[in-house]
Amino acid sequence: MIELEKRKNMIKIGITGNIASGKSQAEKILAGLNYKVIDADEINKNIIENDKQTQKEIIEAFKEDDILDDDLKISKEKLGYLIFSNSDKKKRLEQIMHKKIFFEIEKFINSNKEEKIIFISMALLFETKQESKFDKIIFISAPENIRLNRLIKRNNLSENEALKRINSQKKEEEKIKKSDYVIYNNSDLDNFEKQLQTVLKDLINLYLIGS
Repeated sequence: MIELEKRKNMIKIGITGNIASGKSQAEKILAGLNYKVIDADEINKNIIENDKQTQKEIIEAFKEDDILDDDLKISKEKLGYLIFSNSDKKKRLEQIMHKKIFFEIEKFINSNKEEKIIFISMALLFETKQESKFDKIIFISAPENIRLNRLIKRNNLSENEALKRINSQKKEEEKIKKSDYVIYNNSDLDNFEKQLQTVLKDLINLYLIGS
């Protein structure tokens, strides 16, 4: 990773963590502190819901599968069940989506060059080998049983479907070793926010050292 002590311009911070770990909570806190934050999952959702060309590509790629709702629009639920049940089809969707998501992230970076610190949340940061794009990486960690229960409740999934999504990602231990900071989301919100504030203080100091 880039040595921040040698930098004088904006630093890019990656936020990652396995599914239902609490990345969105970190994003809300940072946005509330007026930091610029972008979420790759939200970009993905927005593109699928609104980009006509991408919709055509997805429908063509999965024309043999049941992914449409009664209005012949892409069903997020059906598409989710499909790709988390078949790794080849998951890769097929990623081939369509990742380049579009990365393009939007680059636009976000270029439009915020005056910022000191920006945050980019990417669930698949390590899976897509994006580590080198960031100056520092924050990993949000939560026990698997907590993530499982949260995912079942949040997405209205069966335990089996929730486990498929959890098991589709690399284990936390591998990612923690590659991260610069780890925030443990295994207690209450106050504890979570205190950990994040500690990381923020360090990031601000790193920026100041390089300015």
